[in-house]
Amino acid sequence: MKRRGMLLLAALALPGCIRAPEIVMVDRATALEEQASGSFKDVERRLARAGMSPTPVPFTPNQLEELGIQPTPLVENLGRTQADRVDELLRRHCVGEGKDGLLVNTRRQCQAGRMTADDVALVERVNQARLHLWQWMRTVRPDVTEEAVRQSWQQVHAKGVICGGWVEADDGTWGEKKC
Repeated sequence: MKRRGMLLLAALALPGCIRAPEIVMVDRATALEEQASGSFKDVERRLARAGMSPTPVPFTPNQLEELGIQPTPLVENLGRTQADRVDELLRRHCVGEGKDGLLVNTRRQCQAGRMTADDVALVERVNQARLHLWQWMRTVRPDVTEEAVRQSWQQVHAKGVICGGWVEADDGTWGEKKC
């Protein structure tokens, strides 16, 4: 039996070398396969960045009110003029149209808030502008007295005062303008 095994081994070894078939392993896909399958590196990178960077949580106005936060108004008062601010002060009775044609500070009767330093400066500017206007009107008509210029201007101006504005009557009492 030993002899038979040796003969068999010799018979197989004589025709040549026995070797395994060549196997080639490719660990990368071809360029066409990469294009067809798509690359998700950019998407994964953006997703990772979005997960790491904090962003505000959107709330509805109702949710903000439930939390006790007043939402910002949809229309802001950016276009308010000085005349609009004076009208608001007149309506709140913080200032009044005096019978002499100047604005008078009536803080004691002020309703809904108080006057700010900007409001006080605005009243001073308006009064200065009125004084300059009356001086100019006197240069146009030098034969008219300063008192007559003021009275005629005040009568015309009083018609345009906002309804409910604080106005001084001829007897010196204060009251709201009736419309």
